[in-house]
Amino acid sequence: MITSSAFSGKRYAVLGLARSGLAAAEALLASGADVTAWDRQDVARDRLAGRATLADPLEIDLTGFDGVVVSPGVPINSHPITTRAARYGVPLIGDIELFALARPDLPPHKVVGITGTNGKSTTTALVRYILEAAGLPARMAGNIGLPIMGRDPLEPNDVGPAVYVLELSSYQIDLTRSLACEAAALLNITPDHLDRYESFDHYAFSKSRLFAMQDSDQFAVFGVDDAPTRAVMAAQQVRRPDGGAVAIDTGAIAALQSDWPSLQGPHNLENAAAAVAIAEHLGVGPEIWRKALASFTGLPHRMERVGEFGGVLFINDSKATNQASTAPALAAFPADPDPRIHWIVGGLPKEDGLGECVQYLGNVAAAYTIGEAGPRFAEWLEGAVHVERCELLCEAVQRAIAAAKPGDVVLLSPACASFDQFLDYEKRGEHFRSMVLALTSGGAA
Repeated sequence: MITSSAFSGKRYAVLGLARSGLAAAEALLASGADVTAWDRQDVARDRLAGRATLADPLEIDLTGFDGVVVSPGVPINSHPITTRAARYGVPLIGDIELFALARPDLPPHKVVGITGTNGKSTTTALVRYILEAAGLPARMAGNIGLPIMGRDPLEPNDVGPAVYVLELSSYQIDLTRSLACEAAALLNITPDHLDRYESFDHYAFSKSRLFAMQDSDQFAVFGVDDAPTRAVMAAQQVRRPDGGAVAIDTGAIAALQSDWPSLQGPHNLENAAAAVAIAEHLGVGPEIWRKALASFTGLPHRMERVGEFGGVLFINDSKATNQASTAPALAAFPADPDPRIHWIVGGLPKEDGLGECVQYLGNVAAAYTIGEAGPRFAEWLEGAVHVERCELLCEAVQRAIAAAKPGDVVLLSPACASFDQFLDYEKRGEHFRSMVLALTSGGAA
């Protein structure tokens, strides 16, 4: 795990002992901190019994504490821990802030931070993949992979320093105060998670804080497709030298995209361009990143190629939980010459309407609506595309397979959360994958 003298002799409360909370508590204890920990579940608390004080931060005197560590899942806009900590003048922080405070004790390294409403997981994985292809020690963490404080520190090698590539949600940025990334990316800002923010402007401000924490000589790259992201870029260009805050440039690599089977669509062109900008800033040359883009296999549940069976391509995009993240998936498979996407859509709705998906309905041969939002999607789509009302994912997959012909694409890109029928988007994607393989008999691609 990561330990640091910065925590020795200090007092921290840790609220919530799931993965990141437990890793934070263990790292603090190993660093010589005095830790008070709490979780509603006895089994979670028992793992720290005898090593930490077990007490609820909501019920104790927090005078003298150096921080209250909370999970990004804690809604700090409404949870009572926010006012409780403020009453005692104690900062609310997360495990990313602990990592930032521990950096002076780590072996030589650099940090890349990647945020945005959509695309950050793919971009994070792609940056890590390119850096590893270049021979640099690299690790993904943050909103992806295992908790950062529970991992052993990376060591530099003969090629160069280690690089931590962090996917950062707005929730994690809200709990971070001192992370100065050597390179950072803001891909886009579109409405999402508005139950956690007073307004969309407050959500956008949360994203912008990642760049305010950087030093003026550090590097940042920005998307240009939405006004809030462009506004953050403009503000950062004022405080940095030329070339320190740049726009994502897709033109230089667009001609290469046909060689990237797992990075199709305009959104993935932007993700790749952001990853290339960061990689080049860290010293990786074109001969390496070009090969890496071509061999990158993508992430599970994000435009994941399940396989091609009977000439039909099956794509698991279960991670697309809002309209803005589904629209690029619909754009990735244009009509050829007829519409060829069999779109499985629906779940627990986050927003009304079709949003950005409307402009790509010409690519959709049929829509198969599922879940709680299924009837609403059917109403929005009927008259524009052929609609099959299915309710369950298994029925949608069966009907799509029956209707699809060679050259078509069966696309699970729900534009909704999964919690009406599944534990999370991973379980939804796994179910889709298993259904496809069972119904196609796992046929050869």
